[in-house]
Amino acid sequence: MGPQEVAGRVADTVRRRRWRSAPPDCPDVTGARFTAVLPAGTLAAVPPDAVKRLVAEADRLMYGHAEYFGVVRDDLADPDWWYDPKTGRRAPGGYAFDVPYRDEDACGDIKQIWELSRHQYLTVLAAAYAVTGDERYAERVAGHLRSWWAGNAPLRGVHWTSGIELGIRLLSWVWVRRLLDGWPGAAALFEENPVARAQIWHHQRWLAAFPSRGSSANNHVIAEAAGQFAAACAFAWFPASARWRADALRSLERHLRANTFPSGLNRELATEYHGLVLELGLAAVAEADAAGVPVPATIRLVLLRMTDALAAVVDSRLRPPRQGDADDGHGLVVDGAGTDRWASLLATGDAVFGRLAWWPAVTGTDVRTPLLAALVKPAGPSVSRPASRPAHFADAGLTVLRGPGGIWCRCDGGPHGFLSIAAHAHADALSLEVRHDGVDVLADPGTYCYHGQPEWRRYFRSTLGHNTLQLDGTDQSVSGGPFLWTRHAASRVLTADTSDEGVARWCAEHDGYQGSVHRRRVELTAARRELRVVDEVRGPRRAARLAFHLGPAVTAELTGHRAVLTWTRDGEDRSAVLDLPARLSWRAHRGETDPPLGWYSAGFGRREPSTTLVGTGFTDGAEGFTTVLGFRG
Repeated sequence: MGPQEVAGRVADTVRRRRWRSAPPDCPDVTGARFTAVLPAGTLAAVPPDAVKRLVAEADRLMYGHAEYFGVVRDDLADPDWWYDPKTGRRAPGGYAFDVPYRDEDACGDIKQIWELSRHQYLTVLAAAYAVTGDERYAERVAGHLRSWWAGNAPLRGVHWTSGIELGIRLLSWVWVRRLLDGWPGAAALFEENPVARAQIWHHQRWLAAFPSRGSSANNHVIAEAAGQFAAACAFAWFPASARWRADALRSLERHLRANTFPSGLNRELATEYHGLVLELGLAAVAEADAAGVPVPATIRLVLLRMTDALAAVVDSRLRPPRQGDADDGHGLVVDGAGTDRWASLLATGDAVFGRLAWWPAVTGTDVRTPLLAALVKPAGPSVSRPASRPAHFADAGLTVLRGPGGIWCRCDGGPHGFLSIAAHAHADALSLEVRHDGVDVLADPGTYCYHGQPEWRRYFRSTLGHNTLQLDGTDQSVSGGPFLWTRHAASRVLTADTSDEGVARWCAEHDGYQGSVHRRRVELTAARRELRVVDEVRGPRRAARLAFHLGPAVTAELTGHRAVLTWTRDGEDRSAVLDLPARLSWRAHRGETDPPLGWYSAGFGRREPSTTLVGTGFTDGAEGFTTVLGFRG
């Protein structure tokens, strides 16, 4: 931390101690009105199949059923807001800043507790009311909000400890009120309800006082600013609303720029956070336009570049890279299960900014796109956008090689992570991710967990947990905790030739292993449908482990240093041959736990066995290690 951040955190500590006394009363704003409604005809634009998915999801919620991070719940008809169904523990009460929320033994799994109280399932129920007019959905929303407000008084308990939670919750409340606008009880639930007004006021007071700072100013500060701004626009009822709105807009503009490379990729180099920040930014612009609040052109420009970058990096099935941390976080949820998040974002980008000729086709439908598009004003003067599909993002060090039949290969030669702590980075320098028609062949295993299971957190962040080379059993970057790296490997891309000349080439190196430099060369030959990977190490002789993680749909038959890979896609058998370096001794690992090896996490809190091929040996020899992946058929 720099001196300014240290001073800010000291001031936060002093303020928390001062706030321990009884919080002030919300100003009396009797007569408040809600005017940020959807334009007439908006709901008629929602596609019927998206409505069908939404209503099916809402009905599951009405029966009390949901799944969060791999844990199935059936207790949501009348939820306990502080209960963690994963561990069976209940978070303690008391002053919010005294709650040890990172201690799973004391609180349970905090992600399980917090997720429900983001109230995004309530936006789904409210959306179901909006498209059907069925008041059962509205009444359930009202009952749960009143229950939450009664059980979570300002500054009391675990739901008042983290700004990102308050910011996302505020955004949910804005949309709940908007989607319930046709319900006769909406005003009594919100603007005519002193408890609701007090909660909205205290949330904004908290966010104004305790913004994420310095080394923590990543996606958290975007969520805080977006939620604060949305509430100050839609619930502009308080004496401080204009100031909160102006401060939040300045913060949002500053941090959107700071969190985004000029190319449009998110600086955390964690794809799911790219999606979260883009969702939050689009939602904030929608609130500004609905309220008639001018937005700096830089905000729209960043969101435009993020959208074009997303369109550029997805594979043939619209799946983006699985890079860095992923915790299934969303900015605004109004859709049912089965809605493709990335297709939805691209559809919104098309509606708001206009698609480019090289964008992939989006065939899916969603509820969110017509709602946001109805609020966001058409883009202003045209700006320069890529004339063809970008394949190399020099600032982010990300390169995508493409071949026939949907061959897609992501090469990582970028910075370790964002800011000094690089909280959501993995030790994955020079790692590869290879797919065939959207199927993970050489997979990034994912994230799985944050708190409570340190051995699993270490594995999924580790160098061995990625498709790259490990030396002397150590990670390329040094971890100082579950969200902290104390030394960052520095990578640089030497070659990125993605021109359509039959052979695409990439080469990069990193210095993470002190005293040695790891260099990797990759060639994708279209005619042979073959990927060749050469790993070289300059430096003294060292023990080496080269890992290739296969996707969960892929089976492997390993004989010596050759693996035959098979999988099925759309009922059709597919295969590939992986010729591995003969100088290494190869073993297949699957679902091992002591230590963890051979796992794939499709989403936060979920893991399943998958095959990992690990070759062991030494780095002596000038020829390096050559691996060839050839696709058949």
